[in-house]
Amino acid sequence: MATARELRELSIEDLKRRAEETRATLFQDRMKMRTGTLDNPHERTAHKRELARILGVLTEKERAARAAR
Repeated sequence: MATARELRELSIEDLKRRAEETRATLFQDRMKMRTGTLDNPHERTAHKRELARILGVLTEKERAARAAR
């Protein structure tokens, strides 16, 4: 789990890649939940929060890039 401060140090491309990885992890969590093999439901919640954090920082950086033009 990365904090927002750590995420702000990453580039836009890195954030997009990380968002896709987190989405894939959430998909796997959803499948595990359906089949009953999800060990810790808290992990799913943590992944959802991490995705929200990543998307928030990504939006922040994209807006700053647009404003700089």
